[in-house]
Amino acid sequence: MNTNTSTIAQLWSKADRSAVRAFFLSIAALTVALILALYSGAAAELGQLFLASTSALAALVVAGWVAATLVPVLAKRTPLRWIGYKMEYRLTRQGWVYLGGIILVALAALNTGNNLLFLILSTLVASILMSGILSSITLSGVEMRLELPEHIFAGQTVRTVIELRNEKLTLPSFSMRVEAATKKGEPASAMLETPVYFPYLPKREHVRQVVPMTFPRRGRYRQEAFRIVTRFPFGFLQKARRVDLKSEALVYPSVEATEQLIEILPGLQGSLESVAKGYGQDLYALRDYVSTDSARHVHWKASARFGTLMVREFTRDDDCRVLLVLDPHIKVPGGGAAPSAKGLTGAAAIAAKTAARAAALSPEELFERAVTLCAGLAWHFSETGAALEFRTAGISTPLAPASENIFPILRHLALAEPLAPDPQGKLITELASAPELFKIIITSQSHGSIPPSIWFSSYVIFLDDLQ
Repeated sequence: MNTNTSTIAQLWSKADRSAVRAFFLSIAALTVALILALYSGAAAELGQLFLASTSALAALVVAGWVAATLVPVLAKRTPLRWIGYKMEYRLTRQGWVYLGGIILVALAALNTGNNLLFLILSTLVASILMSGILSSITLSGVEMRLELPEHIFAGQTVRTVIELRNEKLTLPSFSMRVEAATKKGEPASAMLETPVYFPYLPKREHVRQVVPMTFPRRGRYRQEAFRIVTRFPFGFLQKARRVDLKSEALVYPSVEATEQLIEILPGLQGSLESVAKGYGQDLYALRDYVSTDSARHVHWKASARFGTLMVREFTRDDDCRVLLVLDPHIKVPGGGAAPSAKGLTGAAAIAAKTAARAAALSPEELFERAVTLCAGLAWHFSETGAALEFRTAGISTPLAPASENIFPILRHLALAEPLAPDPQGKLITELASAPELFKIIITSQSHGSIPPSIWFSSYVIFLDDLQ
């Protein structure tokens, strides 16, 4: 008794009290209308036509009042959208076997006229009907939500949360799985490659599951809809409901240390230090004394050794300032064959092998390597605390600490696309206007196309060398 009372109290606390009052008021009013209609019929049989017509008119007025005032109030609070769910049906293998058994029992019952067989047949048919009804109840009132991480990198597994909420007041749902909804002829979406199973979903509750997802490439991923599928309760029917849930994920390029990045970093660090000399504490180099130098910087032992005054130069203590440039104008490879390294030695052989490897890759593949390298360099500078500015065709970020700039840069790189060749090289030429910044340029231009004014404060990475 106490359990029933507590259940009723919980339902009453969650109930919409105005809707409950409207429901009972409509029941009472319709009861009155029914009594008036019955009384009207009885009066008509007794020959009291005026009383019969008056009672009938009163019954119509009461019923019309309920339809005009109370029914809209109740309809707004009734989840009629559940009735409009579009369900997909499919008979499973077990269902086909079961249906075959029903046909055999039906034939036997018709041939023999045995009442027991008819009773068994009715039970079998009722079971498959109940299977369809219960599966529809399981799918009704179930809503879905997808939570994606804020930052996603290509090739890295992320934790995604799928949540199902049961909005039914009294009934739970059982044995459901969530999968990506795709049209016929289209490949399955990469956002949910493996279905997610939910064994039990309590009434008025939600259940969350953490699902590992991996996005192989950078870019924007979209999923328009999902399907909630169930075979509950007997597995004879597979019933599915489409959930329109537009989801979008922006996947950054991978920032893991690649072979190209590991090979470039030592030379890059040396070039960066060559333009970062200043008045710090670490010795950078020795040079000849000039009249503007302070005497306290004179290196007396080196001066005695070389027979002339030598001055110490120090590395600068403040943070380095870097301008990272991605040139998206991809050079179209020529139609000729790549040079052979046969019979060549030294630098000529290395150049020939590099050209041969470059010819084996398409411009799109070279550009993807350039984007991945650019993302790895930006991540490297964010970890070292450098001040970073990023520039590409039509896009530029302001100079700021790399830890603040890193995700805007990665968002640009996630959607970057190769462009047609730029014979004038405007993007590279404009870099001469920032001589105070150390520039890292990733480009597909040839080695001799870089202006001399840029070489002094730049480290140029050519796409042909990214093999």
